[in-house]
Amino acid sequence: MEIRQLQREEFEAAIELSQYAFQFTMSQEDLEKSKKKFKPEQTWGIFDGHDLNAKLTLLPLQVYINGQVFDMGGIAGVATWPEKRRGGMVSRLLTHALEEMKSAGQSLSFLHPFSFAFYRKFGWETYIEYKKYVIPIEKFPAKLKTEGTVKRDVNDILELDQVYQAYASRYNGTLVRDKEWWQERILNENYRTAVYYSETGDPQGYALYKIENKQLNCDELVYENETARRALWTYFANHDSMITHGKFIYVPANDNLPFLLDDPRIQQETVPYFMGRIVDAAAFVERYPFEQVGEETRLTLNLIDRYAPWNEGVWRLTITTEGKGHLERVDTSNSSENAMVADLKLGIQSLTTLMLGYQQADDLYKWGRIEGGSEFVSALKRVIPVKQTFLLDFF
Repeated sequence: MEIRQLQREEFEAAIELSQYAFQFTMSQEDLEKSKKKFKPEQTWGIFDGHDLNAKLTLLPLQVYINGQVFDMGGIAGVATWPEKRRGGMVSRLLTHALEEMKSAGQSLSFLHPFSFAFYRKFGWETYIEYKKYVIPIEKFPAKLKTEGTVKRDVNDILELDQVYQAYASRYNGTLVRDKEWWQERILNENYRTAVYYSETGDPQGYALYKIENKQLNCDELVYENETARRALWTYFANHDSMITHGKFIYVPANDNLPFLLDDPRIQQETVPYFMGRIVDAAAFVERYPFEQVGEETRLTLNLIDRYAPWNEGVWRLTITTEGKGHLERVDTSNSSENAMVADLKLGIQSLTTLMLGYQQADDLYKWGRIEGGSEFVSALKRVIPVKQTFLLDFF
C-alpha cells in the first residue's frame, strides 16, 4: 500500500469513489467543470498498485483566531470503498495529513464530520454550532427607516469581502476568503445579494439569499453595525407580499434576535457543525494572542496526543505580560509512570476547544477534561480570551 498525492489523470477514480461514498451523481457537464477545477496535489490517496482504495482532500486555508490570521488545513472528501473499510486506511490517511499540515505550517485543522465520535478518536473536537431560525413574515423585525440605501444583486467581491472581513474577524474559526473562494463557493446563480451602503456610500452589511415557494432562504446575514442590521431586516420585511416566512441558517450561537422580536416564539434550532484540532501545539501557542493580565504566567502542561506525537509530553507554558506565549518541552515521557508531574494534564481536544474559545477551563476541569490543581485551572482561564466561535462556510 502506498500513500501519495493524486495525479491529474486519476480524477475519474477520485470522483467515482466520491459519488459512491457520498451518494450523488454528477451530470456530464458538471463532471467537465469539476475536472477543470481539480487540484490533484490537494488530494491524498491510499493505493494498492494502481487502485485507489481511500482518499481525502487537504485544503490550504486560513482562519481568524482572536483577530489574527492562522494557516489551517481543511480536511474534506474522506472516502473509502466499502470492501476496504475497517482496515485502518482512514487512520493512516489522517495521520499522514497531520504530518503534512505540520510541515506546511498549518497549526490548525478543521473538518465537517460524518460522525463526531469517529473523528474524536483522532484528536478533532467540536468547536462550533450555529443557530437556525424559521420566522413567519408577520414576526419579522419591524420595518424601520434608516439612513443609507440597500442595493440588490451586487456581486462586487471586493465590497462584499470588505464587509465580510470586518464581521468574520470578530469571531474565532471563521474563514479568510480569497477571490476564488467567493467565486466558486459563495456567489452562484441560485442566490441573490443585498448590500447596505451607509450615507457616505460605504458597504456595511450584506445578505445572501434566495426566494422559492414563498420562502425566503438566507444563508448569510452579515453586518458591521446595528444600522446595517436594521436596514437589511427592513429589506427582508418589504417582501411581505411575496413570502410567508423566512429560513435563516448559519446564525452565530450567541445571536440575540429572539430578544429583539415583538414575539420571540419562533422556531429555533442549534446545530453542531464543524470540528477543530490543534495540529502543532508549539507553533499555535507561539502565534496565539493571550490576554495581558499584568504579570507573567507560567504553567506546566502534560499534553496527550496519540496521533501527533510531536505534541505529546510535558511542556512549560510561559505567557509574558504582553500576552506572548511560548511552549518549551521539558519531558518527553508523556503520561507514563515516569512522566514529570505537571500542573495540568489535558488532551489535544481539550486544549483545542479551550484556545478556540468554545469552552472555558473551569468547565473542562469540572467535566474531568482537565486534571490538576484548581489554582492552575484559574491561572489558565485568566489568559485565554473569551471569544465566540462561528463559521459561515462549508467544505
